[in-house]
Amino acid sequence: MVVTVGPATGVSAAETAATTRSGSATTLPEPDLAGLREVLTRTLAAGAPGAMTRIDDGRTVHRQTAGVRDTTSGAGMDTNARFRIGSVTKTFSTVVLMQLVGSGAVDLDAPVDRYLPGVLPDARITVRHLLTHKSGLWDYSNDMFARTVPGFEAVRNKVFGLRELIDLSTAHPATAVPGTTYQYSNTNFVVVGALIEKVTGRSVRQEYERRIIRPLHLRDTMYVHPETTIPGKSIHGYLTPDEAGAPLVDSTEQTVSWAQSAGAMISSPADLDRFVSALLGGRLLRADLLDRMLEMTPSDSSGVRFYGLGLRRRDLSCGISVYGHTGTMQGYYTYAFTTRDGRRSVTSMANASNNGTVNTVLGDTLESAFCGTASKPRVSTAAALPPEDEVGAARAG
Repeated sequence: MVVTVGPATGVSAAETAATTRSGSATTLPEPDLAGLREVLTRTLAAGAPGAMTRIDDGRTVHRQTAGVRDTTSGAGMDTNARFRIGSVTKTFSTVVLMQLVGSGAVDLDAPVDRYLPGVLPDARITVRHLLTHKSGLWDYSNDMFARTVPGFEAVRNKVFGLRELIDLSTAHPATAVPGTTYQYSNTNFVVVGALIEKVTGRSVRQEYERRIIRPLHLRDTMYVHPETTIPGKSIHGYLTPDEAGAPLVDSTEQTVSWAQSAGAMISSPADLDRFVSALLGGRLLRADLLDRMLEMTPSDSSGVRFYGLGLRRRDLSCGISVYGHTGTMQGYYTYAFTTRDGRRSVTSMANASNNGTVNTVLGDTLESAFCGTASKPRVSTAAALPPEDEVGAARAG
């Protein structure tokens, strides 16, 4: 059954099993649809032209939208449209790599130098260090987007090679000893992309398609790099300049070559819900490989956000933990998360970036979707929980 939720409509969701932080089973409450509408309204008030959330528990789908997907035409936000998913791409890349681990083609704890000899400056960096953001490799995008709009315009139509991006990183000293410190860096997943291509002899696009997109019948998910357009019905992305009061910049068309296997994929809410549900539901990886992805380290000092192998965990106010990834791309913020069993999945998106308040407020959609009215929203969300791995420019976060 599919249910579309309008501005003044409430519907019941089928109850699903979830996992609390203690690991015990619980029953998810019905989504708080009124609370969800309020969060989307706050997201627009913070500066996003549009925002949306799609909730899927396998039997019932809830869709809520606010604002527009195109400020020029005035077309309303649409949960069936495609958009740039940013660093949710990292989870796709991780699944491909973990399948290679499962087949014996890659050793998770082997040095990257075994597969890409001479590419990295430190032979102690392992494959696991890349996936956990513990390599100590400098994030080259810090340099690119020190100034948001000029940085974006400089790379909007540029095409990079993976090795070229890696070399931009390794021109800087290491930021930490490998394996010691979590430090989010897009460089890690650019190296993952290079590793995938070296081991398989195929492009990352081909590997995404043959290992994930086609098996899951993801009709809206694609890797079009270095093409600049989003095929079909799309959502325009809007980049917020650093200068207060400056107009938003339409950032929809771009190569995303600066991110590639760290953040260049395109998808839709339905496809992302299906992807995270399939992953946590055990349809893409063996149980032992998924367990490795779920070995988490705190990603900040909040006590509620963690990072595994290309996968985030967020502990919600009602005691439920959800798994997935966030995405930041010029013009787009994305949250794609699911329960530990993959039975309720949620995708939220706002078509803005370089606006930390929009990003943080959008994250409250997870509370309404998974915790229902049991959610305990913070008095000042943006102040209490800063954006996750957000950089003032537009890193793929």
